[in-house]
Amino acid sequence: MARTTQMRLVELMALRQDIDRVVEFLGKRGTFQFENHEPVASSSPEDEPVQNGDADIYQKLQQIRVYLNMKDRDDIKDCTLPTPQDYADEQKLIASVEDLKKRDTELSESARRVKDAYREALAFSNLKASYSDLEHLSFLTLRIGKIDPSLVEELKFAVGDRAVVVQLGDDKSRILAASSKKGRFSLDAELKKYGFVGMEVPKDFKGIPDDVLATLKQQDMQADKNLAEIAEERHNFGETHKDLLLHLLGTFSVGMQVHETESSLEATHMVYRITGWIPEYESKSMMKALDQITEGRIAIRQYLPSEVPAVVAGHEKVPVQLKHGSLVGAFERMIFSYGSPVYGTIDPTPFVALFFTVLFGIMFGDCGQGLVFLLMGILMAKKVIKVGGWNKFAPIFMSIGVSSSVMGLLTGEFFANDTLLEPFAKAVTGLFGTPRAPILKMMPSSDPNSIKNMFVFFGFTIAVGFVINTIGLVINIINQFHLKRPGEALFGKTGIAGACFFWYVIIMAVRIAAFHHAIAAYDWIAIGVTLFCAAFGEPLARLVEGKRPVLENGFGTAFITGLVEIIEVVSSYLSNTISFVRVGAFALSHAVLGYIIITMTNLVGGAGGILILLIGNLIVIVLEGMIVAIQVVRLQYYEFFSKFFNETGREFKPFQFEYKA
Repeated sequence: MARTTQMRLVELMALRQDIDRVVEFLGKRGTFQFENHEPVASSSPEDEPVQNGDADIYQKLQQIRVYLNMKDRDDIKDCTLPTPQDYADEQKLIASVEDLKKRDTELSESARRVKDAYREALAFSNLKASYSDLEHLSFLTLRIGKIDPSLVEELKFAVGDRAVVVQLGDDKSRILAASSKKGRFSLDAELKKYGFVGMEVPKDFKGIPDDVLATLKQQDMQADKNLAEIAEERHNFGETHKDLLLHLLGTFSVGMQVHETESSLEATHMVYRITGWIPEYESKSMMKALDQITEGRIAIRQYLPSEVPAVVAGHEKVPVQLKHGSLVGAFERMIFSYGSPVYGTIDPTPFVALFFTVLFGIMFGDCGQGLVFLLMGILMAKKVIKVGGWNKFAPIFMSIGVSSSVMGLLTGEFFANDTLLEPFAKAVTGLFGTPRAPILKMMPSSDPNSIKNMFVFFGFTIAVGFVINTIGLVINIINQFHLKRPGEALFGKTGIAGACFFWYVIIMAVRIAAFHHAIAAYDWIAIGVTLFCAAFGEPLARLVEGKRPVLENGFGTAFITGLVEIIEVVSSYLSNTISFVRVGAFALSHAVLGYIIITMTNLVGGAGGILILLIGNLIVIVLEGMIVAIQVVRLQYYEFFSKFFNETGREFKPFQFEYKA
C-alpha cells in the first residue's frame, strides 16, 4: 500500500549577497516548507531592519492599475525579482501617472466649479433685470438665497405686504425677497425663521442674466469637452502601458514576498540560515539547482526525520504530502478537510477516490445525467468552463459522470426515460439467457420477485459497506504497527480484536440468513473473546506495550469503562453497517424521481411535456446531485475515516509565491 511521501529536513546556509535569489528559487519551486523562525537581533548598525520598498512600489502600482481601470493579472508564474531596469521603469511610470492624475484632478475641479456656477445661474433665469442695477436702488433691499420650497407660501403670508417674495429657477428652491430699506430688519427676521440661507452674488455678475447664462453654458460645454479629452488620454495611456504595468506588478509582487520572507529568517551580518522540509524525491535536483544559483556559495545539509531530535521527541510532526496523478489527486482535499494522515502511514486517497466514485454512481444511476457530469468535467479540465478554484476538481466530475452513466446503463435510465436503453439491455442480457430490460430493475412492481430483488440490492449495498469498513480497519491496524504501537494494533475497537468481532458477526449473520445455520456455542465464545479484547483494549494495550500501571485509574474505572465500551463497540459497528442501507435507499429514490418526471412528461405532452422533462432533469442533476455528494462524503467521514483517523498529522504547505491583488 502506498504511504505518505518521504520527507527530508534541509538546512541551508546562504550568504547575504545570494539570499534574494535563493528565496526567489524556493518560492518559484514551490516544494519547500519553511520552519518557523523568529528574526534575530541585528548585530551591527548596517543590519538594522529596513522597510520593504518593493511592497510600497507594489501598492503604488496597484493604485495606478485601479486609476487606469485595468484588469489585474491572474498569477505570477513567470515573474522574477525586479531588475535595475524595472526600478527605472516604475519611477517613470509613476511620475507620468502622477502628472496625468494631477491634470485630471485640476480639470475635474474646474469643471465642478463651472457646473456649480451654471446651475446657480439657472436659478436666476426668470430674473430679467440686471441684479447690479437692482442692488443699488436706494429705496430697495434685496435678499437672494435658498429655502425649502414647501415653506415659501408660509413665508409670503408671514411677510404680508412688507416684502415681495419671488421664486427663482426650475426647482423653486431659490427666492428673491425685496422690501423697503426700513423693512429690511423685519424681512431678515422672517427669513431666518424659515431657514433661509443667503447666497452671495459675485461682483462680476453683471449684465442681463440671459447673457450670463449663455457664457456659463459655453464654459460648461468646454469643461465637459476637457473631461472627455482627459478621459481619452487616460484610456490611451492605459492601453499603451498595459503590458509594462502588468509586468511590474508581477515582479514587484515577487520582490515584496521575497523581502517579507527574508525578514523572518535567522541571519547574521554575513549569512542567512534557512531550515525547512522538502519531499525526498526533490532533494537531489533542488540541491543541484541551489548550488548553481549561488555558484557554490551555499552550505547544504539534509536530515532524515529520524535524525531530527524534535521529531523523535514528539515535539514536532513531519509534514505530510500526498503525491498522485490528476485523477486521484483531485480527491486529496477531501482527506485534508477531515485531517492530515500521520507521516509514514498509509495514504487513503486512492481508496477515497474509488469509494466516492462507486457510491455516487450507485446512488445516482442515470446514463444521460451522468454524461452531463462527464461533459462538465471535460469542459472544466479544458478551462472552457471557469468556476474559480473548482476547476481542479474536474477529474471528480468526470469520474462520477462515468460511474453514474454505467449505473444508468444497468438500470435503463436515460434522462429519466426508461425505454431508450431497452435495446442495449436486451442485447446484453441475451448473451446470458432470455433478453430482458432493464438489466437491474430498481422500481418496485407487481412482479413477485420485485420486492425480493430490492432487498437483494439493499444487501449488496451493505456488502459494499462491509468492504469499506474492512479496508478502514486494515489501514488502522497496519498504521499502528508502523507507528510501533502493537497494543493498539491488536486490541481496541479498531484493532485486530474489534475487526475480528466485526467480521465474525457478519459471517455468522450470512450463515444464518443464507444457509439457515443455528447459533452454536463456539459462536458465543468467539464473539465474547473478541468483544472483550475490543472493549478492554486500553489496559490490554498497556500490558502488551509494557506500560505500567496496566490499570491506570484502578480496577473499578477500568471495569465501568469496559462495559461502556462494549455498548459502544456493538452500537458503532451496527450503525456503521446499517448506514450503508442509505446507498440503496437513495438509488431507489433516484429511480422514483425519474419515474415521476417521465410520467408527468407523458401526461402533459407536447412543448409542456418537454419543458417538464428539461426542468425535472435539471432539478435532479443540481439538487439531488448535491444531496448524493453530501451523503457520500458523510459515509467516507463517519464510516471509513473514523476507523483510522484517530490521530492527525501536519499537512505539507510549501512556500510559493501567490499573487495578491
